[in-house]
Formats: sequence, structure tokens, C-alpha cells
Amino acid sequence: MKATLAAELLQILAPWRNAPAWHVAFSGGLDSTVLLHLLAALAKTETFPPLHAIHVHHGLQAAADTWPSHCQSVCDSLGVPLRVMRVHVQPGASLERAARDARYQAFAEVTGAGEVLLTGQHRDDQAETLLFRLLRGAGVRGLAAMPVQRPLAKGYLLRPLLGVSRETLEAYAHDQQLKWIDDPSNADSRFSRNYLRHRVFPTLTERWPQAVSSLARTAEHLDEAQGLLDELAQMDLQAADQPSAFPWLPLPSLALAPLRELSDARQRNALRHWLAPLTRLPDSDHWAGWCSLRDAKGDAQPLWRLADGQLRRCGERVWWLPVAWQAFSDATVRWSHPQNPLELPGNGQLTFIGAVPEGLLEVRYRRGGEIMEVPGRGRRDLKRLLNESGLPEFVRGRLPLLYRGEQLLAVPTLAGLWSSPVDGWQLHWLPQNCDQGLS
Repeated sequence: MKATLAAELLQILAPWRNAPAWHVAFSGGLDSTVLLHLLAALAKTETFPPLHAIHVHHGLQAAADTWPSHCQSVCDSLGVPLRVMRVHVQPGASLERAARDARYQAFAEVTGAGEVLLTGQHRDDQAETLLFRLLRGAGVRGLAAMPVQRPLAKGYLLRPLLGVSRETLEAYAHDQQLKWIDDPSNADSRFSRNYLRHRVFPTLTERWPQAVSSLARTAEHLDEAQGLLDELAQMDLQAADQPSAFPWLPLPSLALAPLRELSDARQRNALRHWLAPLTRLPDSDHWAGWCSLRDAKGDAQPLWRLADGQLRRCGERVWWLPVAWQAFSDATVRWSHPQNPLELPGNGQLTFIGAVPEGLLEVRYRRGGEIMEVPGRGRRDLKRLLNESGLPEFVRGRLPLLYRGEQLLAVPTLAGLWSSPVDGWQLHWLPQNCDQGLS
């Protein structure tokens, strides 16, 4: 058994053996103890990246205070360095989810570029995850359960034991005379996963002995189906990923017309794929917001509020505005000579190209009723000029306006609007970029 398990592990780890480092998420429980023991044993005969163990201490129960010392003792015996990270679990509706979020935030902090975090989830965990998400009404992506690998921070998370049963891990642990922690909370059936593990799965396996392996296999099929849906989404998004009339505006956007040509299901599939890196995705009922945005009249300026920002429609284009994009100060900023460029709080920077105009200059934002001189056209209402330009409505309130006294001296040329009126200088605005604005 030991040789078979080691051979399976080596096969899964093969693509990752050139990583800068491997980190093992080491709770001290059965799964992570077996994983760490296997890796430390293999490292004696195999060339592996530097191996480290990470123990996250949640501080949720008194018994947990003794676990770091146990983990340290195990790591010392295996010759593996250990790092103990204490985290604060935010109170909320689900203690399980809050603890998981805190744990993975800690893992992300220690996983450097190209490095790999290895966790001990196994086949039984995969079956529980599938059933748990099925009961919550998850879609294909959720029912694909836990992937063997996924990005984590600047590195990767790898679950090398996902195809191994808990029974096999227990047999290995007993054979090697390993000692591990039994978390008392794992017996508390008030937690959903524990209820499935202790109350539901025993009943299922009594009637269907292969239930766990069958559910895990179903998760693999669904993962393959999700891969096909992702390929379809990429094809559909390629048609909608047309350049906007405002290439200087650093926000993700899509042309609406190609999306309208798709069925409703394909629209949702494409948008899920596009929105996934930007925000937590909405549940099924909330997708009515997309239909309202899509079907609104062209001049309605509709928006769809999501967890980490909002989707805005301007004409025949939809734009993603992260929460950070909406948070900026519209207070007046004095432009002291010879400061160039000028940093605007939460709004990028403003730069003069050419000689800076004389006088006391200020940057202000729209209040309504602004009038400016346009070369060859005389005095024009700024609102009408903005309407002519087609500049998206959500940009207009943060368009920096250069004043000298009460005279509106210039609007940035980078907005694709008008040249500066005098003396060959130009005013360029570089808005807050996407990296700053994305969640």
C-alpha cells in the first residue's frame, strides 16, 4: 500500500517538481499528517523543491491551543520546517466559511510566485463537497467541486490526494504508526459538512456502498463539462471583445450586440466566465438584473449591482466598474507650479504637455452649467459637448476640469474631446488604472 500510494503521489506531483517551493497545509489531522509524512519520506530519495509546513491557528476552541506544539513535534521528527500563523476569524452567518476564508488568506500570504501549496483533501471530501453544493442548488461550476489544482495568490494550490479514499489514508497512518489530531468540532453535527459525514453518508453507503466513489467520479464529469462551457464562453467573448471608442479608459468592457445574438443560457455562461475574475458571481435569481440592463432603452443608462462592483451600460456597450473605481474625492485640488504630473485622489493623474499656463490653477469636477471655449466654435455648453462625444455617463462626474479663477480653461484631450485652447499646450488625463480598481 505504501508503495502504491507513493507512486500515485509522485505521478501527480511530477509537473510541479521545478517549483521554487512546496508548502504543506498542516492542520495536524489525519489527511495532512499522511501527506506530510509521504512527502518527507519521498524527499529522502527524490529531488523535491524545499518543503515547508504551514499550521493555521484559528483560536476558535481551547483544545486548539495545544495543536501548534503537536505539529511542531511532528515536523521536527520529519525534518520539515514549520510556520504557525494565527488568524482572526470574522464573525458571520457561517463559522465554517469564515474559518475557511481566514485559512486561505493565510495560505495566500505565504505562497510566493510559482510556489505550490499542497492540501490533504481526499476523495471522501470531494463527495461531501458535491453533495453539499447540490443541496445548495449550485450550477455546473459549483458541482465540479474541488479542482485538483487552481491558482492561489501568485502560485498554485494542489490537492494531490483528491483521488485517494479516507480509508486508504487511515490504513497508511496505522501502518506507519502515525499520530494525529482529532478535532472535536469534527464530531459536531450542527456543522453542515459534519452532518453529511456522520448522518447522511453512512445511510447512503449502507444502501449504495460505492456512493462516495460514484459522487467523486460525478464531480470529475462535471469538471470536464465546465471545461467545455469555458471553451464556449471564450469563443462567445471573443466576438464581444471589440475595442471601445475610449481605449484610454482602463475598465473591462464588452460590445453588447454580439451577446444579444446568443441564447439567454449562452449569455449567462459568457458573462459568468468574464465576471469570475472581477467579482463574486450572483445566484440564479439575481440574473434578472442582467436582463433588465440588456433590454433597457439605449438612453436609459442602466446598471446591475454585483457583490464587488457594478455593470454599467452606455449605448451598445457594457462596462465593469469595481467598487474602487466609484470611490474618489471630487474635492477641488490646487495645482502648484511646477508640479507635473498632478496626482488626483483616487482618480489617476493629470499631466501638462508643453508649457504650464500662468496663474493660479485648480482642478475641479462637474457641478452643472459649465461653459468653455472651443477653438473654431466659440463658447459651448460642456454638457452638450459631452453628449456629442458619447463619453460614458459614469466617467463624466470624474472628468478633471482645469480652472484659472472662474474660467474653465481646459478639459483633458485624452478624453478624445477637444484640443486645449491656447499656446500649444495640452492637458492629458490618465485615469485610475484597472490594477488599482479591480478587486
